[in-house]
Amino acid sequence: METGLNAYIKKQFGLEQETDIRTVNPLTLAYIGDGVYELVVRSVMVARSNTRAGLLHRQTSQLVKAEAQSKMIDMLLPDLSEEEESVYRRGRNAKSPTSAKNASIGDYRKATGFEALMGYLYLTDRMERIVELTKKALDSYIPNEAKYAEAHNRNEKKH
Repeated sequence: METGLNAYIKKQFGLEQETDIRTVNPLTLAYIGDGVYELVVRSVMVARSNTRAGLLHRQTSQLVKAEAQSKMIDMLLPDLSEEEESVYRRGRNAKSPTSAKNASIGDYRKATGFEALMGYLYLTDRMERIVELTKKALDSYIPNEAKYAEAHNRNEKKH
């Protein structure tokens, strides 16, 4: 595919009018970014382990929850450009009508900023940057969670 996924989808649906990305609500960026980030993580999980869908879901859920995203963005901040950091801050500081269900307010807000960044990169057709940041985040985060996953996998095999 020569164009980014977003550009391709827009073209196929006749939605080629340009939108000034700077005017897109940060919660809208987070909305699309949540889905894009989860798709990348699901793709990685499936490629790493051809296993039952339920186990894949549990493993993926550990990486897409607010607490994990909050830790990941902390690790990524030094590597973000000024533009990317600005988008992250806009998302983090946005007033959300929903509240954190299973996360602290701080983690929830940082995760919203993380997702806004992913959405911004997607809508500007920067999949390569999304993958680069996600890889760096997962490579840094997963070793800390590896003990949990290994123990969980051993328990799955026993049952």
